Amino acid sequence: MNQMFRDWIKRYFSNPQVLILWFLLLLGFVLVLFLGNMLAPVLAAIVVAYLLEGLVYALEQRRVPRNWAVFIVFIFFMAVLLALLIILMPLVFRQVGQLLQQLPAMFAKGQSLLIQLPDKYPNYITEAQVRQITASLSTQITGFAQGILSFSVASVRGLLAVVIYLILVPLMVFFFLKDKRQITGWVKGFLPDNRGLAREVWFEVNLQFANYVRGKILEILIVGGVAYVVFAFMDLDFAMLLALLTGLSVLVPYIGVAVIFFPVAMIAFFQWGATAQTIWVMLAYGIIQIFDGNLLAPLLLSRVVNLHPVAVIVAVLIFGGFWGVIGLLFAIPLATLCQAVIKVVARSLQKDLSQTEKASPASG
Repeated sequence: MNQMFRDWIKRYFSNPQVLILWFLLLLGFVLVLFLGNMLAPVLAAIVVAYLLEGLVYALEQRRVPRNWAVFIVFIFFMAVLLALLIILMPLVFRQVGQLLQQLPAMFAKGQSLLIQLPDKYPNYITEAQVRQITASLSTQITGFAQGILSFSVASVRGLLAVVIYLILVPLMVFFFLKDKRQITGWVKGFLPDNRGLAREVWFEVNLQFANYVRGKILEILIVGGVAYVVFAFMDLDFAMLLALLTGLSVLVPYIGVAVIFFPVAMIAFFQWGATAQTIWVMLAYGIIQIFDGNLLAPLLLSRVVNLHPVAVIVAVLIFGGFWGVIGLLFAIPLATLCQAVIKVVARSLQKDLSQTEKASPASG
């Protein structure tokens, strides 16, 4: 048993490049896990700068000097950010406020419907069960209201944090783009020279991640836009808010679709009751998600992230458990990183094994 363990250690950890790769991955994991909250603005700026680098590179390919390309892309980024802050966010916050105002009426209507259930279905539900469900819902609503109140009390601190983010993140994005070569050169100075496997992993992940992000942004815009047109045409309340949630649901495959179905169905039910209009809204939501899963996503992401659905769900559960909502959003890229590491390490070990087998007869 000890010999098997020693052979396993020798096989997987004798290559110095593999050790360097595992060290860099472990270092990145520890930094994010323990310093993620403190370095959140820096990490956000790095992600945004990475996404914008593709536009800068495209302009450079058209013989635009890098400084001018960075300036053009940064102005475009600030214009999009201001449009979101000035146009989209006020609409969403207004609908969130309206939803909060209507929550007590929705709760009262739901409570009246629950009270009628023992009379309609006496063999399946009792009055005691209805009282228990009502008490549980009342506790949940009270806790939610207290959370909203505590948020409003702490809104000054939250507003200050938002202002800091709005100042620091764009500023760091600009410098990450402008001084990319100097920063990457400085970071490489701290890394070992023998990092061929790490470079190979980065190349594969960079290609996959860039294509994934571009495809997902287009998917969110298309799904959210189609959902807004459909919900507004059907005169569904809170159409903008529900369309935004529907668009963002594609970030968490399978699970996001099921989670967002409930608020869409509940708002339709409280607006129209158990009528054909409610059923049409739920069917429309299902058709949008079928269109996304069977046509749009394969078209946009056909050459990206070839992961089995079980692997996707496992990644969502694991990384969501580690980092909450952020882990859910980045579950697929992180799973892609794990897949790339496994592929590159396996390829390297196979190469070393082949070289050993070729050298054995020669030495004999």
